[in-house]
Amino acid sequence: MTVDTMDKLSQAIARGGEAFIDGAWVTVNAGEMLPVVNPSTGDVVAKVAAGTAADLDRAVAAARAAFPSFALSAVADRLALLERIHALMLDRAEILAQALVLEMGATISHARAAHIPLAAAHVQAAIDVLRDYDFLTMRGTTAIVREPIGVCGLITPWNWPLYQIAAKVAPALAAGCTVVLKPSELSPLSALMFAQIVHDAGAPAGVFNLVNGTGAEVGAAMAAHPGIDMISITGSNRAGVLVAQAAAPTVKRVTQELGGKSPNLMLPDTDFEKAVPPGVMSAFRNVGQSCSAPTRMIVPRDRLAEVEAIARATVASIIVGQPSEAETIMGPIANHAQYRRVQAMIAVGMEEGARLVCGGPGQPEGLEQGFFVRPTIFSDVDSAMRIAQEEIFGPVLVIIPYDDVDQAVAIANDTIFGLGGHVQGADLDQARAVARRIRTGQVHLNYPAWDPHAPFGGYKRSGNGREYGAFGFEEYLEIKSILGFA
Repeated sequence: MTVDTMDKLSQAIARGGEAFIDGAWVTVNAGEMLPVVNPSTGDVVAKVAAGTAADLDRAVAAARAAFPSFALSAVADRLALLERIHALMLDRAEILAQALVLEMGATISHARAAHIPLAAAHVQAAIDVLRDYDFLTMRGTTAIVREPIGVCGLITPWNWPLYQIAAKVAPALAAGCTVVLKPSELSPLSALMFAQIVHDAGAPAGVFNLVNGTGAEVGAAMAAHPGIDMISITGSNRAGVLVAQAAAPTVKRVTQELGGKSPNLMLPDTDFEKAVPPGVMSAFRNVGQSCSAPTRMIVPRDRLAEVEAIARATVASIIVGQPSEAETIMGPIANHAQYRRVQAMIAVGMEEGARLVCGGPGQPEGLEQGFFVRPTIFSDVDSAMRIAQEEIFGPVLVIIPYDDVDQAVAIANDTIFGLGGHVQGADLDQARAVARRIRTGQVHLNYPAWDPHAPFGGYKRSGNGREYGAFGFEEYLEIKSILGFA
């Protein structure tokens, strides 16, 4: 890490006692400072102020005051703002990557290759949509007008902190909304840096505001606040339910992305040597801390032993180590509470009688300090087992055998969630037909390239609404009809 990078990281840490409100950094009258823990060591590396409902009131007031003029701002002006934000994110990519290593244990290679460029891609996607979007269309003599919904409260998680911020803030600003952001208190450093980027990009005062704090305090106040017109939350199912309940009396729009237990269904004609390794790595991407991670591998029963052998060999190639080292593929779990959850669920899998293919409880040898876990695969898993039903959110993959394709589809749909899914198969027509039968908001066929414009969101308890591209952009718009317009 260069001296300049260390200095900028120190500046972000120094902002921990402040909120960004009405275009300036302001002191928070917090009674508590929340620790930011380096998951590689367990050491406290920073502290952020636990904002209060009063701090949120200040931020909402600023956003409300800024909304009327920003809602009417020229598309060209909003495009220019987003383009400056995009350029600054790329210019500061290394310091953002280092912050992610420190605050949530992302490997430096993954931060550089995925966390930062994919976050920037969401800003670019908002630019692409806004550039060509028609806010007024005609139906005979009636005008259909799309207008910004108002002040948006955005609640983002700790597992993809910058990515999720960009995926929400960029389309909100593109639509002409003003924003109050509550990032996760567990990984807030990249959010503080993003706030500085928005400031340096020249956003008008009050258009973007940030208040750190807990979900119980700031998140709950945000959901219930009558001055907020829309809530967008990415988080746990429990958090999403609480937000929706708190938001109900004010009848505000609530969009939710609340997790998943995504299937990776491998059809009988799959080339398993080619399909299993990326399936394992997709499940373990970001140390398995991805809502759409395909953590249920559903395979033909007569190919189970072959799949297990390939999966075991794939895990053997994974280098678990310090996230700051370039060769490391998998770093630690992002925080202690999640580390305990993963260890507990590995124990549950063993108690339930699932067969351990590799990994298991405890920490990898030589990595006893910090929140490191062993990449773990269970096989002969029954769909009724807890490890097949509950979102573990760690590097734990379950392999479930099936006897025919109808049973495989039933297993894929045997979950309260419906966020993502994968289908592998040589016969593309069959893979397409199976994808249509899977009850999820997004399905990937044969590991396609990521598409930032593809709508992303859940069926069932995975949430409501969509993010990314034009569909995500339109979540931040209201629809007005003006009859007799022509």
